[in-house]
Amino acid sequence: MAPSRNVVKIAVQMREAIPQLIQLDQAKPLAAVLKEVCEAWNLPHSERYALQFADGHGRYITENDLEAERLLGGLQSKSPEGRREALRHLVLLAPDMTFAREVISRDGLQRIGTIIEDGDDLGDLLALALRAFLELMEHGVVSWETLSIPFVRKVVCYVNMNLMDASVQPLALGLLESVTLSSPALGQLVKSEVPLDRLLVHLQVMNQQLQTKAMALLTALLQGASPAERKHMLDYLWQRNLRQFIYKSIIHSAVPLGDEMAHHLYVLQALTLGLLEPRMRTPLDPYSQEQREQLQALRQAAFEPEGEPLGSGLSADRRRSLCAREFRKLGFSNSNPAQDLERVPPGLLALDNMLYFSRHAPSAYSRFVLENSSREDKHECPFARSSIQLTVLLCELLRVGEPCSETAQDFSPMFFGQDQSFHELFCVSIQLLNKTWKEMRATQEDFDKVMQVVREQLARTLALKPSSLELFRTKVNALTYGEVLRLRQTERLHQEGSLAPPILELREKLKPELMGLIRQQRLLRLCEGTLFRKISSRRRQDKLWFCCLSPNHKVLQYGDVEEGAGPPGPESLPEQLPVADIRALLTGKDCPHVREKGSGKQNKDVCELAFSVSYEHGEEEAYLNFIAPSKREFHLWTDGLSALLGSPMGSEQTRLDLEQLLTMETKLRLLELENVPIPEQPPPIPPPPTNFNFCYDCSIAEP
Repeated sequence: MAPSRNVVKIAVQMREAIPQLIQLDQAKPLAAVLKEVCEAWNLPHSERYALQFADGHGRYITENDLEAERLLGGLQSKSPEGRREALRHLVLLAPDMTFAREVISRDGLQRIGTIIEDGDDLGDLLALALRAFLELMEHGVVSWETLSIPFVRKVVCYVNMNLMDASVQPLALGLLESVTLSSPALGQLVKSEVPLDRLLVHLQVMNQQLQTKAMALLTALLQGASPAERKHMLDYLWQRNLRQFIYKSIIHSAVPLGDEMAHHLYVLQALTLGLLEPRMRTPLDPYSQEQREQLQALRQAAFEPEGEPLGSGLSADRRRSLCAREFRKLGFSNSNPAQDLERVPPGLLALDNMLYFSRHAPSAYSRFVLENSSREDKHECPFARSSIQLTVLLCELLRVGEPCSETAQDFSPMFFGQDQSFHELFCVSIQLLNKTWKEMRATQEDFDKVMQVVREQLARTLALKPSSLELFRTKVNALTYGEVLRLRQTERLHQEGSLAPPILELREKLKPELMGLIRQQRLLRLCEGTLFRKISSRRRQDKLWFCCLSPNHKVLQYGDVEEGAGPPGPESLPEQLPVADIRALLTGKDCPHVREKGSGKQNKDVCELAFSVSYEHGEEEAYLNFIAPSKREFHLWTDGLSALLGSPMGSEQTRLDLEQLLTMETKLRLLELENVPIPEQPPPIPPPPTNFNFCYDCSIAEP
């Protein structure tokens, strides 16, 4: 009879006893198993014993844990060394949930809390007590809100002390962070007792663990503050140069940035950008004198030179009409710009961005507005409309106003590289939008398409996490509209599997056959022949001549042709050049008939279409010179002549033809694999069999 699957063999050992190998029936109660083990060793009171894993984390597998009682008894030892040893074991076993429950149920937290509050030893003993307390609290059995105010104040004292063991303060900061995040009331106590300057001191200590815990408490305090308090706190921190310190000494530190610090920098960035949310949610008030003056300042910066007020001597109606027209030129959809800014988001944040751009980059602002004002109406890029939509786009990409994630680490180093990072980013982005608009040759109907491309440009560049705004500007300007199209094409091919290793291998195997097909087409084109124009010494293209390849591919036949006459037959061409006599193919400026000519546009066009073949003429070298009628004919003839000479065909037309043929042939080969995932690697080859006795014996005749 086969043994039950619930029965397993395990080894049980105890100090000063011979180990046992027992069959453990997992269906039995744990108390019954313990009783059998104790009886084998003649041990009474089996309820006082527990099973513990000998490897791994040493977790207990019992409900009643004598070890917990023993360690808690050690905490009350009069000997510091005894307490230290008990705490050391407690720290090792505290991550086990069962053990933690036993300790907490026996008032273990209170006993450890007493050691922390007494503070008799400010060194290793206190650090072990704080670590054990944190480990037990992490299980969530006891709420942080149950901690007493004297206990929290004592931990605050450890944070505020100048001379303290390096292992104590990170643990004290971590405990206060958990208190602040879990209990609003105790969080207010921590906020009032721990000055921001004290946290800045901890951040400036070159101890990564201490910096991380100080940043954690700082972000916890900011998250627990009201919006007004948060703004006041952040303004104070920036005045104390926290941003510069983070950028230089934390982000660009020689020590790699840890995941926890990256998360806290993300939270700090999100909270800082969150200060923009009230402006983003507030529409423009048409009755606000301040906001009307801001709109007029925006218009005046673009259209009124300094010292020249609008329409001096004009009537009020005329001035209003002129203002409305200039607001239209600025790109507002309505003659009253307040109507454009009533939309939320972006609300007043869009007006803030436009004003910042006009004041901090006045030349770029004037150039943007005046350049588009002088374009045709359908091609002008509307500044105001673009700014409003771009502000919405930046808020979406940077998640302005969204709650902080509990695990994200996606911060941008450049946001700690300068003040007013959001407005500075807008200044770069609005100039990028204008550049992309011109690259796309867009019209008003293409506005949404341009914004989609700009979104992609900004998102791709932000994903690279540039370390400074200048580096961001360089990278985003290098990501042109053409480059975006190329990246889209590459990603589409990846999604289709066209760039998977097996597909690339198939394409490589198909290339020789397809290159042979292209070579055959090129030679057939040479056999058909082409009419070329001769260029006289006066650069006049006034004569025609015809050249073709013989059907056996051994002779080039050519001769003059009258204007208006059709292509002659090969037998009527008087001149012949054996292919075997051809030495080389020359193109462009290497050709003798375009050497030492001027650099005018006509000469440049001729140079791009010129090619020659050099051949042996007696003891001298002679040339047969060509000027192709078009770029396509130039590629076809140079490819064909290269094929005759045994050289690779390297023209752009060959590359395009090969890519088209490869794409078509690959799709035909993979028709039956549609919607079937293609693995990156081939399946592993199984090992050979131990013998080959199964091999078919051909010598045995079948019945």
